[in-house]
Amino acid sequence: MSSTEADPSSTPRYGITIPFDGVTLAEHRSWYSTIARLGYTDLWSAETDGTDGLTPLALASAWEPSLNLGVAIIPAYTRGPALLAQSVAAMAEAAPGRFTLGLGTSSDVIVSRWNGVPFEDPYRRVRDTIRFLRAALAGEKVDEQYDTFAVRGFRLARPVETPPPLFLAALRPGMLRLAGREADGVIINWLSAEDVATVVPEIGADIPVAARIFVCPSEDVDTVRAVAKRMIAAYLNVPVYANFHRWLGRGAALEAMWAAWSAGDRKAALASIPDEVVDSLVVHGSFEACRRHIGRYLDHGVRIATVAVIPLGIPLAEAVEGLAPPWTGR
Repeated sequence: MSSTEADPSSTPRYGITIPFDGVTLAEHRSWYSTIARLGYTDLWSAETDGTDGLTPLALASAWEPSLNLGVAIIPAYTRGPALLAQSVAAMAEAAPGRFTLGLGTSSDVIVSRWNGVPFEDPYRRVRDTIRFLRAALAGEKVDEQYDTFAVRGFRLARPVETPPPLFLAALRPGMLRLAGREADGVIINWLSAEDVATVVPEIGADIPVAARIFVCPSEDVDTVRAVAKRMIAAYLNVPVYANFHRWLGRGAALEAMWAAWSAGDRKAALASIPDEVVDSLVVHGSFEACRRHIGRYLDHGVRIATVAVIPLGIPLAEAVEGLAPPWTGR
């Protein structure tokens, strides 16, 4: 199914996370063509400690015009409101009708420790940012005192003809409900397929749900679990994710990890992560088993499934091809 045939509100889309580790941005051009040929509909970037979230998409907008593009996520704090509006407008102009902005609070680690910005009042900050972007991207002059920032006399010199969808990254009920009221879609992350059924009803609106899904197509279970436990520890010890998993009901399963991590015993923290938690949060196994597992996310309400490939023990190209969307007839 081509991206032009996909209805973003109802038809499942199947994306992949870029850029790939170990591949320079200049080398991604051929990868983008291959991804489109294999039947993927979307490319989704991120913004943590690698590339920024928009440069890989800007390249893709010129190199492969058939793919939908999204970023999950841009933090609401790390760009000023006007610069954020300019960045979003530029991407929307480069990829008209194909770009989605994923906005989120990010975390205190990224916002405060790495960028020196106070991580304050995250709920209202993302709400205010969405409201500002709605006005700015529509070409309005914005002169507004929001709860968390003020914008005085800003107007985009190049407003976009069709503003892009604004998705909100959300974990727990308050932010999920905010997304249902203010955003065009929701982005979820680090949860099991079955957890989606817990999350979706909290949104309170029929809007698209996008999920980043970590996938390791390997049947070497012991090695996969060892790698996955390091990934889980790196994320789920961040307070926003720890609270998310407590809300999902994993508090008892992960309490030993949190206690050991807090005490500085990283080895004990990794060892205490139950295998069943790993198997729920990180998709692994044969290509067919991985595709079936990803399909469960779609069954529970995800509309844009974005694979984050962990090519453990196999070439990246083999992993990308082997995980190609099931509706291509492969």
